[in-house]
Amino acid sequence: MASQLPIMITPEGHAAVCEEMRWLWRVERPRVTSEVEAAAALGDRSENAEYQYGKRRLREIDGRMRHLSKRLDRMRVMTAQHQAAAGDIVGFGAYVRVENEGGEQTIYRLVGPDEFDPDAGFISVESPVARALLGKEVGDVVEVQRPKGLAELEIIALRYGGPPPSQHESQH
Repeated sequence: MASQLPIMITPEGHAAVCEEMRWLWRVERPRVTSEVEAAAALGDRSENAEYQYGKRRLREIDGRMRHLSKRLDRMRVMTAQHQAAAGDIVGFGAYVRVENEGGEQTIYRLVGPDEFDPDAGFISVESPVARALLGKEVGDVVEVQRPKGLAELEIIALRYGGPPPSQHESQH
């Protein structure tokens, strides 16, 4: 079997995946198992919707746990020491404030594929915007091809760890 590449993840993302595994194993699976046992005690399982649904839900939980377990085996937590090594260059885990050609500013955090959340500004390092930003510095302008056309983004601020850069911060 070919060796699979590690999956980069922030400490916060790793903790969230571990917490989901813990919740599935210690809370959700036992709850659903109890519901299935209670439904099975009612008799005819072939026409028992609660039993059928519970069994399907248990398969979903077990599948999710297998998926997370395989992902956890490949995860490489990128700590503050890894991030500090990047210095003034955009890398994994960075918060990056950019400004588009219309003057609109957006703050992104470059994260692994298991923790992206566009609503929170967390974008996967595999996304077109993140790939354009990686390796760049404050003051650099990057071009990103988006569905609605080409966009130019200027890197206004960069920070590793702590909160995202403030709207008034203009350097690392």
